[in-house]
Amino acid sequence: MGLFANNKVPLIGVDISSTAVKLLQLSQSGARYRVEHYAVEPLPPNAVVEKNIVEVEAVGEAIKRALNRSGAKTRFASAAVAGSAVITKVIPMQADLTDDELEDQIQVEAAQYIPYPIEEVSLDFEVLGPVRDNPEMIQVLLAASRTENVELRTAALDLGGLTAKVVDVEAFVMENAFRLIADQISVTRDGLVALVDIGATMTTLNVLRSQRSIYTREQVFGGKQLTDEVMRRYGLSYEEAGLAKRQGGLPESYEIEVLEPFKEAMVQQVSRLLQFFYAGSEFNRVDQVVLAGGCASIVGIAELVEEQLGISTIVANPLANMSLASRVQAQALAQDAPSLMIAAGLALRSFD
Repeated sequence: MGLFANNKVPLIGVDISSTAVKLLQLSQSGARYRVEHYAVEPLPPNAVVEKNIVEVEAVGEAIKRALNRSGAKTRFASAAVAGSAVITKVIPMQADLTDDELEDQIQVEAAQYIPYPIEEVSLDFEVLGPVRDNPEMIQVLLAASRTENVELRTAALDLGGLTAKVVDVEAFVMENAFRLIADQISVTRDGLVALVDIGATMTTLNVLRSQRSIYTREQVFGGKQLTDEVMRRYGLSYEEAGLAKRQGGLPESYEIEVLEPFKEAMVQQVSRLLQFFYAGSEFNRVDQVVLAGGCASIVGIAELVEEQLGISTIVANPLANMSLASRVQAQALAQDAPSLMIAAGLALRSFD
């Protein structure tokens, strides 16, 4: 199973996060996309830990429930492994190699960069184009992941009634999804955009320039910390706390004593990730911050980030310009939209 497998059949994008499985299937008419099927199904606690599948049966059951709820009929899917589970390297190669020769040479080159036995690794490559000022050479992007990372995802999909056609890398999926929000960005095409995905347990920074990813970093932080605090403070179960966060009904003290400190912590995490980027690059500022992930739906968070960091900040909505099939509930989809960037990027693989 390659990491960039080409595809010509309708696919369901399946984002397996730490707390939920998100399914999304799109169709295309001209330049416009339509949401055909969508579902979000919660996962049991610790079924996925920091984007690593621990209980494959539980994940498979959640996929099956989501698939049934979505009403989707296709049985082919695309999924992604976390960036932290993937080694990527851009390597120069001779431009005159045939496809078979290139593939053989990649196997040889890969052994230099991958700290695992090559037989334990799933790898793929993509030709990026010629080396600048040297037309006899091409740049090739190599991506490799432990085969078990890929197999756990394909096994979970299989248990859920789906067949994996594509296994991608989350950072590349985000880059793919970025074109869906390009018209929401207020900076020039070559400006620096910091896409910050704040999920349940992991926060990922992806810095893009000219809609291409130039930097990624993950750190442990997410909405589960807010859920845990709601559980502790108000004596609720994990499920009750998650529901109360989304639907309300918590005491008046929640806003000031629990939510506001968490929002401040979110801003600090965004700032910290940006400082890592500045320290390791030639840049000392990004032009815009785009918030994605479940935590991006928290009311007022974009305004707080913009106010404290002094950088224009918006919340991503990759589905904003899409029409909806009659079976899709618009209100629920709008609430979930910021957390569907990866699912949308995976669903776009239908049209490669």
